[in-house]
Amino acid sequence: MSDATEFDPTGAARAVVDASTYLTLATADASGRPWSTPVWFAERELREFSWVSRTTTRHSRNIAARRAVALSIFDSRVAVGEAVAVYVAAEASTCEGDELDATLAVFNAKSAAQGLPAWGAERVTGEAPHRLYRATALDVWVLDASERRVRIGPESLPPVE
Repeated sequence: MSDATEFDPTGAARAVVDASTYLTLATADASGRPWSTPVWFAERELREFSWVSRTTTRHSRNIAARRAVALSIFDSRVAVGEAVAVYVAAEASTCEGDELDATLAVFNAKSAAQGLPAWGAERVTGEAPHRLYRATALDVWVLDASERRVRIGPESLPPVE
């Protein structure tokens, strides 16, 4: 990536997301006090990011109070100066109704690809302690080779089907 004209921001973001299993989720409570935590995630088209969490965790309580979240996805093992990272400003909530099945399908596809068991709707609804969360991107950036954030979305991203 020595020549800036060779840098494909969407391709770079896709590579980072595809190589990652965790993202850093940043939330804030009703008074604005911040919190961040890693969560295992699945995504769809760099627009929707999903994870399962207990409703009693601090980040879940924060999302119930304030839907605005930020996400960052990166490989912490790369050498200093070689990082490519994805940054997302999003709105998050629990998945319910029609969106639950579609989001569970995406989440379970990544689970299966990693040899993990599927989550049924009964494990994330009703009296179950967990919920399936989805963050929908409002804006997406990627860090380029010159350590600048390059905006890539959401309008330049492929549509979610």
